[in-house]
Amino acid sequence: MRNVYLMYSIVFLQGFVFYGPVATLFRQARGLSMSEIFIIESISWVLIIILEVPWGWISDRFGYKKTLVLVNTLFFLSKIVFYKAHSFESFLLERIMISVVLSGLSGCDTALIYGSIHEEEAQSVFGKYSAYGALGFIIASLLSTFIVARSIDDTALFTIYPYALSAILTLFLVEVKVENQEKSNILKNFKRAFSHKSILFFVLSIALVVEVVQAITVFLNQAQYMRSGIEPKYFGVIIAAIQCVRLLSVKSNAVSKKMGSINAISMLMGFILGASLLLLLTDNPILSIAAVLILSVSASLMGPIELDVKNKWIDTSDRATILSIYSMVGGIVASIGNVAIGKAADHSLHDGLVICLIMSVLAFALLKVYMFLNKETHQKDKITQLKI
Repeated sequence: MRNVYLMYSIVFLQGFVFYGPVATLFRQARGLSMSEIFIIESISWVLIIILEVPWGWISDRFGYKKTLVLVNTLFFLSKIVFYKAHSFESFLLERIMISVVLSGLSGCDTALIYGSIHEEEAQSVFGKYSAYGALGFIIASLLSTFIVARSIDDTALFTIYPYALSAILTLFLVEVKVENQEKSNILKNFKRAFSHKSILFFVLSIALVVEVVQAITVFLNQAQYMRSGIEPKYFGVIIAAIQCVRLLSVKSNAVSKKMGSINAISMLMGFILGASLLLLLTDNPILSIAAVLILSVSASLMGPIELDVKNKWIDTSDRATILSIYSMVGGIVASIGNVAIGKAADHSLHDGLVICLIMSVLAFALLKVYMFLNKETHQKDKITQLKI
């Protein structure tokens, strides 16, 4: 369990993003428009798409620990670049670095954890992993309220230190050895990843809804709060309160056991769709906060469940590669959605939220297609016994 506890500590420290509650305002204060913010985000997604599978293949070949040491060190350096950034080009450089990091982390962190535990522990461990990240962000958000009052620049400066410590802790991980299965080339892994065609609908559905939650809870929420008359000095407290409820991700295992994994995801997607609609229709501060709360809680509960579902489709030792392929497909969807949301949001917050609602509806529909194609497999919702 050494790896698990270390990964809990690492993700906890990486939750200390003190500029998180004012991320959009920070970028705008340094000269970026909303459209430029989303353009940079879209470029980032394209790079992630390109790098996802090569990183997964590299980590499967050379080791999960070595990969994590490299990318977490770069993660730390990216925070220094962010603090120093004052132009479109410098913020773009920071996102390029983040793209390398996220594509390297994608699949690798969960593959290392999955290889360090028993299969039946997966949802519980992934839930705690998500919760520790949320806990770090809660603390950072609360402290951010005081830091912003002093200087918005300091929110970026203070973020550097916990990321330095997380990079150091990565050095103490123990490599996971995966044996008894032959390693495949990348092309063969693409075929393996989608050998059962219905998984594509699941991957696309999750990608759409994740992008909606990302766009609203990271970027559009601040504009919605301003529209509702909430002052920026309260953003940190609001995000901290929302993140506290996100700690419910540790209960995802209980939810999936009671309802079944796919039925639980369906319900949570329904909540996300409803919250997206509510944000579109209201400028009430309480309802706005409630809608963002529903989005955050639903996504945090869904995360460990969908990770477990994806892992159980994998029948090869190239786990990080397959997970990276799934992420790559998700990244394609996210990059397209990012451009659409960004362009619409630059025109008006209302238009940005309309695109988010459309994406939520499409995500829900794709999940229903996946459920229909697998109705026999999931009739009794025994996804834990699924074998390809």
